[in-house]
Amino acid sequence: MSSALSTERLARWRARLAAHVERGAVPGVVALLTRRDDTHVEVIGAQQVGGAPMRRDTIFRITSMTKPVTAAAAMILIEEGKLRLDEPVDRLLPELANRRVLTRLDAPLSETVPARRAITVRDLLTFRLGFGQIMAPPEDYPVAKAGIDLMIGMGPPEPARMPPPDEWLRRLGTLPLMHHPGEGWMYNTGADILGVLIARAADQPLETFLRDRLFEPLGMKDTGFFVPPDKQARLTAAYWTSLKDGTLALHDDPTTGHWSRPPQMPMGGSGLVSTADDYGAFARMLLNKGHYGAVRLLSRPAVELMTTDQLTRPQKVAAHFVPGFFDDQGWGFCLAVQTRRTGFGGTGRYGWAGGFGTSWANDPTEELIGILMTQASFTSPTPPSVHQDFWTMAYAAIDD
Repeated sequence: MSSALSTERLARWRARLAAHVERGAVPGVVALLTRRDDTHVEVIGAQQVGGAPMRRDTIFRITSMTKPVTAAAAMILIEEGKLRLDEPVDRLLPELANRRVLTRLDAPLSETVPARRAITVRDLLTFRLGFGQIMAPPEDYPVAKAGIDLMIGMGPPEPARMPPPDEWLRRLGTLPLMHHPGEGWMYNTGADILGVLIARAADQPLETFLRDRLFEPLGMKDTGFFVPPDKQARLTAAYWTSLKDGTLALHDDPTTGHWSRPPQMPMGGSGLVSTADDYGAFARMLLNKGHYGAVRLLSRPAVELMTTDQLTRPQKVAAHFVPGFFDDQGWGFCLAVQTRRTGFGGTGRYGWAGGFGTSWANDPTEELIGILMTQASFTSPTPPSVHQDFWTMAYAAIDD
């Protein structure tokens, strides 16, 4: 028996994941669980329905698990003095200067007032800038409909349809904010803006900065914003999960889909592909408070700041997201932070998921890293049963 994880209970964990594959909920999974120096990886099923077997190095679209990576990149620049947390973004993003704000969320675009203050770098990291995705029918909200018409990323990620970064930001700058900066939380857009800001502060494309400052030091050789032809045999197919009966419908093909070629805009909120081991290296760096092998990428205080709840109670109340989400969670820098123990995970656990079927969390109290890679979409804010079972049985395998 392992000193960190129970062998018997890990077998139960694997059997439960395999049952989800066998019943067709997902074509396959790669599941990684690390506690202290004990790592277990399970590879089950196929890369696509009726396709090649799943591999440990299979590549997945990690969508919103991109966000913490983008935040870490921003923290590197903050530690170097090229960005400052509470500096207005106007210096590098003049398209977002002199904002106007809707008088109410469903107001016509012409009904605005001047913003009470500028957007700061901290606002982008904490999603308090005043703009984001609205989890409601867009026809009820003129600003949401306008965002969809402008193709600025108001729905599931479609990298091949996005305009280049400068044009994307110009389009975004034509829309009013949904609330005053700092007064509430709204999902996603802050991370995409952050990607543009990083590129301008570093004076190089976002993908180059991430490769040089994060991916290469961490050995993340299969992580990027697209999959080149010589690796596409390892890219999964992505599926929509039917709300009616749970059946799978092909959404993104490995060789012709959105991630089969370089995008015009590398999306800091949802654009990356990765593998379980690649993302595990990033997770290990954060769990080690910025240190990985012989390299220090971030300071301990930077990681602690990034993984601490940054929202006030009024900001959570004003959030436009899933009802009840902030009852036991907060938000750090582009990731969720557990603030109250209501399940197996401890207070201080942090991480995020990707809507195409991926999930990651670090639990510092338990010295635990968990990563689940699938490619069948979520159908609601509540994670699919395969995700719920992954996490419950991962914690159940703790052996002390």
